[in-house]
Amino acid sequence: MNPQLLGAAANPALPADLVERLISLADPEIAEELACRPDLSRAQALVLGDRVPECAPLLARLGHLAAADIDPVARPDAALALLEEGRGGPEFARVLVRSAMVEHRARLAECPGLPGDVVDVLTSDADERVVAELALWATAEVTARLAEHPHTMVRRAVACNEATSPAILAALVTGEGFPPLEECERCAEAHYDAGAVRYAALLNPSTPVEAVVPQVNHDEVWPGWGLTARTDLPSETYELLAGHPVPGIRDAVAKNPAISDGLLRRLAEDEVDFVRRSVARNPRIPLDLLERLTTTTRIGSGLLPRIAAATEAETDHLARWRNPVLRMFVAERRDLPPAVRDALAADPDAKVIKSVAPHPGLDESQLRSMARRHGARVYAKVAANQAAPSSLLEELANKAAPVRKALREIARHPNATDPALRICLTDVQARVLAAGHPALAPSALADLLDHPDERVAEAAAANPALPQSLLREVVRAAQLS
Repeated sequence: MNPQLLGAAANPALPADLVERLISLADPEIAEELACRPDLSRAQALVLGDRVPECAPLLARLGHLAAADIDPVARPDAALALLEEGRGGPEFARVLVRSAMVEHRARLAECPGLPGDVVDVLTSDADERVVAELALWATAEVTARLAEHPHTMVRRAVACNEATSPAILAALVTGEGFPPLEECERCAEAHYDAGAVRYAALLNPSTPVEAVVPQVNHDEVWPGWGLTARTDLPSETYELLAGHPVPGIRDAVAKNPAISDGLLRRLAEDEVDFVRRSVARNPRIPLDLLERLTTTTRIGSGLLPRIAAATEAETDHLARWRNPVLRMFVAERRDLPPAVRDALAADPDAKVIKSVAPHPGLDESQLRSMARRHGARVYAKVAANQAAPSSLLEELANKAAPVRKALREIARHPNATDPALRICLTDVQARVLAAGHPALAPSALADLLDHPDERVAEAAAANPALPQSLLREVVRAAQLS
């Protein structure tokens, strides 16, 4: 792999004549980069597809090749790519349904909008893997026909398909009314049996709740674990599952927005910390319970669903709470009213500042105040604010002991300057981002083309600020080698 050529192929400033030269040099990796160029012409795409046939499916998916450009017999993968995107047309499907390759017929079975005659052929395919693939994506009318298929693999796929009618799904839970399953070596290898069909039907959200509830008990791990995500179970069933000895099941119940306040409070006392953490992330948790959990459980960071849904009055109230953990979670919101945002920006607790620092409404004076008051602990979050001015980014990069996380944020910041980016090049992770930043000076980019880290060399070659003379030299050197 030539990292410079890979980068050049992705460079948005690459002129058309160099695109064509790279097409003539392309291997599969370079072809993939070229195929992703939005400015690739149809003529260029045709040449690239001829040179590197394995990139034709990608060219088709990205709209560079149309149905008229593809022979489904010569390039079935490209034809399938168009069909998968819903753009292939019925004639492609009629050709591919007769393919001798099981893989092609199985992929065809996944495609949307297949003609009825093609679906009819696929339902009677000699290979059960093709029929099973069809059963996963087919309409209710088709799955009704396939529910009596003798192979477990197919019947299980019917049970997985959410389009299957509720009546059939309910019947598949018990297995009553269907012909016996035939023994099949492939199904046995995949560990598919009557139990697999039942379990798939139980987990299908389209299966009627009255068919599901009788299958839940306190002793089995399955199907209880999978059913905990359903929001239409009776309250008694959630209560039963919340008392299960397996912590993972209790954890899954704790995440369910359909459970009652009482059950949330019960699970908030669970002995396992990750169960309590899931209670805190339940979108329906009462705020008083959330406040209590912040004092007993390490909830982590990030915006909590209940905080995200808080009303303006609740948000204002929480932002004034004496518990800094709750203020930190409020500060994660990016739609705070100005008064609340500004109050949190002046908070004395560093973890609150780290959460609010990237807020888009903050101004330069507030960002500088945060950095001055809290130091290195908040530099990375301050640098992540898209309103941070170039001068502040340079100051943060020039600290005597640079904060590595801050350098990574600066390296991707649109306001970063060449001096700041050169400092970012000293960090192993930030240097790849810095090498691709358009504010980096051409002289620095020229040096980076030969960087020992191939990711850096590739990013420099892909940088639109790289002079075209250097781009031409990169391509010319490849032609000579």
